[in-house]
Amino acid sequence: MILISGATGHVGRPLVNELLAAGRKVRALSREPVGADLPAEVEVAATVDLPLDGIDSVFFVLAAFPGGSAEPIARMKAAGIRRIVALSSYSVLDDDPKNMIAVKHRELERHIRETGAEWTFLRPAGGFAATALEWAGQIRTEGVARFPFGDAWTAPVHERDIAAVAARALLTDELVGKTPLFSGPESLSYADRARIIGEVTGEPVRFAELTHDEARQEWLRAGIPPHAVEARLRIFAKLVGTPHEISPVDSYLGRPGLSFAQWVADHADTFRKGTS
Repeated sequence: MILISGATGHVGRPLVNELLAAGRKVRALSREPVGADLPAEVEVAATVDLPLDGIDSVFFVLAAFPGGSAEPIARMKAAGIRRIVALSSYSVLDDDPKNMIAVKHRELERHIRETGAEWTFLRPAGGFAATALEWAGQIRTEGVARFPFGDAWTAPVHERDIAAVAARALLTDELVGKTPLFSGPESLSYADRARIIGEVTGEPVRFAELTHDEARQEWLRAGIPPHAVEARLRIFAKLVGTPHEISPVDSYLGRPGLSFAQWVADHADTFRKGTS
């Protein structure tokens, strides 16, 4: 059986579906199991319980464990888990000690290596397409997307592509001991993202650039931890004016990566006026 942490998240849900389609048994972890709304054949458990009996492989998402990776990974080691596939970050390549996203994911990778289990560390580059959901409310009500760096370039990755690479790492031996780094298929500025959302939904979206202080306060109000807010501001500032390097996912999936326009089409109702 395969254990999926963060099973109700952006990557977890499509990964659950990939594994079910492959005929595998899945135990899904959720902070609120009663409202998980996962397929009936999925065994759902509370993240805090971390039940590992009968589990052979684990998909590990750091965000599912606010207390950090040390304790849950130690429990996996004690349980003799054979394989751990972790959603890491390409930021681990940044040795800036102020980049707490990088620091925490380097720590995650170290803890997993020390278990002696087979491992794969997924390192999506270019940002998650799903971060555009932060604009959903303001686009629905005002037709505006606010962000501090209109000319910051990224190559947003569709969560279904991340899930597909994770499934390959869990179901085959091809990615054992590897660190797949892949981006979305196109380099886009944040102003481009806003424009594409308008084009796909048929409801034009205006991009409004925030100052750094305005962005800081908005992100803090949204519940983003202060260290992550400051890391975001530093990271995005470095992306201004330079198209993002493309790291194709093709070699891992045998097909091109899904575009940002495809991602918007998959979530279009989230942005349209009169929806919630």
